[in-house]
Amino acid sequence: MPPTIKGGPIHFGPFLVTPQVFHQTPLSIALVNLKPILPGHVLISPRRVVPRVSKLTPPETADLFLTVRRVGRMIERVYGATSLNIAIQDGAEAGQSVPHVHAHIIPRKKRDLGSTDEIYDRLDGEEGDLARGLKQQVGARGGERLRVDDEERVARGPAEMEEEAVMLAREMAKEPVD
Repeated sequence: MPPTIKGGPIHFGPFLVTPQVFHQTPLSIALVNLKPILPGHVLISPRRVVPRVSKLTPPETADLFLTVRRVGRMIERVYGATSLNIAIQDGAEAGQSVPHVHAHIIPRKKRDLGSTDEIYDRLDGEEGDLARGLKQQVGARGGERLRVDDEERVARGPAEMEEEAVMLAREMAKEPVD
């Protein structure tokens, strides 16, 4: 059963992502990623579609980062991580592919990638191009798995993302409220 979503449909930029949402506050949402760079890679975004950090209200800014902190704790616990990459690409020239503020939370373990900084190349490259992947997903029928960027990168289908969202919602219920 999908997590209970309050307040109707939820959008990430122009994309409907309601089934991908696993946690929400009055001002923020947490959602699973269409193309995670590593297992457990999730996004935190304000509910209001706003393109740049400088356009967030002070309450939205505070809630976004409190949500990043709480979700990050849970992701680290669930995925057995020892560290996290927390990244915001603020604007198109910074690599932001969906014009909606979002923080990437990526669980890290020793030697999970070739180098510590490889994650930034992946965020900036086609692997991190969420808009392209989401647009292609909208064009797919049903739960087809899509080839998005290359032979190795496969976008996940809706059922797989919803299943992860349900699991993460259960795990978020175990997290203490700050």
